[in-house]
Amino acid sequence: MARIDLNGGIRWHWTTPRAQDILRRRALPEILQLYREIHSLPQQELADLLGYSTSYVSRIETGSRTITDVGALRHIADRLGLPPHCLGITDDADGDHQLVIQLADSVLRLAEIARQAGQATTAVAELWPLVARLEARTADGHADLDTLRLLARARVGLGVALGHVLPEERLATAASWTGKGLSIARRLDDPGLQAHALRHHGNELRKSGLHLRALDRLAQARDTARTITERAEAVVLLARAAGAAGNAPVFDEAVEAGHRLLDEAPPTALFSEFTIHEVRLRGLMSTGRVAKAVRQLDRAPAAGLGATAQWRIIAAITAGQVLLRRGDLAGAGEQLNAAIDGATMHCLPHQLQRIVRAGGNVPDVQERANGALDQLRAEIAA
Repeated sequence: MARIDLNGGIRWHWTTPRAQDILRRRALPEILQLYREIHSLPQQELADLLGYSTSYVSRIETGSRTITDVGALRHIADRLGLPPHCLGITDDADGDHQLVIQLADSVLRLAEIARQAGQATTAVAELWPLVARLEARTADGHADLDTLRLLARARVGLGVALGHVLPEERLATAASWTGKGLSIARRLDDPGLQAHALRHHGNELRKSGLHLRALDRLAQARDTARTITERAEAVVLLARAAGAAGNAPVFDEAVEAGHRLLDEAPPTALFSEFTIHEVRLRGLMSTGRVAKAVRQLDRAPAAGLGATAQWRIIAAITAGQVLLRRGDLAGAGEQLNAAIDGATMHCLPHQLQRIVRAGGNVPDVQERANGALDQLRAEIAA
């Protein structure tokens, strides 16, 4: 159970395995001893805080005095800043706590479904109030591990969704939110949550142009992955970041690892033959191997049912860029116009900005992308 200090920061002592074991067992003597240890309090000061005598507190800590009165337990919980359920009290507040946990988990799952379906604006609308509510609960002292895990996931999810719907000049906001989620995940004994946060924070750093930091976080995500799927998704994102950074050795190594993992890891929205092909084309272009990218273009696999709307749009833009370098203006225009339609429909200004940069040789495409981008910017500002 995390406690909030006077400066508004979480007291992480309550999230340690030892503290969680004590709270889980509702062992009041140990809870009092741990509270004194956390805050460096002598027994007299704890007694003053609770309004008891030192001898009474001593008897509680030694176990010679057992408190069963609900009113007394509620008083102790209130003075220590602990939710009542930590001392075995089940009331409306505890019921509300459990309801918040259940609803938060549902919101996170629904927001992820919406984002994967190309409705990132819906995901943002769902996640903003959830993050605010969870942060308010931690500020009130209700920062148990379940709440902190949910807050970390919600912050990361909000950052990822914002990374879809914000233009490039505002993508630092998305990276800030994923970073806030990672800061919690690092402090909790949850390797899966930390790997999840590292992957997404690294990707948002890449989109913000912070390439070295992105490579660092994504390499950590790859190296700490617990499952083959986690590793596969980290490798895809690492390859994207290495390509954007112009780091050919890291890019080549990551792409090769991704191809090997195709035989081992099941396909996901992020990891598949389709996504690896797009990442490879884009990275080859970014690392100066245009001719090789042109040769690879016609080997594109089918998108498949698992490909998200955003990945289809990203792939169309990348294909358009390669076609432009091949001199196929008509083919490039077809791909880029399709991407404009998709990016406008799904509110993806960052992808429209990619099209604007790519479309210099096809002025009508560039003009259309600029118009769609202006429209999205106006909607964002409204």
